[in-house]
Amino acid sequence: MTFETKDSGQRKVYTSGLHRDNGDKPLYTEVYYPLVKRHAELMMRGAVKYDRGNWKKACTEEDLQRFKDSLLRHTYQYLMGDQDEDHAAAILFNIYGCEMIEDKLKEGT
Repeated sequence: MTFETKDSGQRKVYTSGLHRDNGDKPLYTEVYYPLVKRHAELMMRGAVKYDRGNWKKACTEEDLQRFKDSLLRHTYQYLMGDQDEDHAAAILFNIYGCEMIEDKLKEGT
């Protein structure tokens, strides 16, 4: 396998003299890691309860609707201040599920 070094053509020169590509790149340093951790913990609990990777089996319109229903329910619970579950992490989980299924449905077309 041959790798390529991508180049946006945009450069930044730092005071040290270091030159770096300065193109549009995802800013992972701007992600709120405590929520990422809570999402990963939710995924761990789901893996224990349903088996690891179970959520990835979803692929139908019916599965998509189930994720959307759950997304909306957790969103309302979050907005109402309900703290019986980690609704923010559940919102992320359901968005991941919706996006995954929509991708699968597009690929199947």
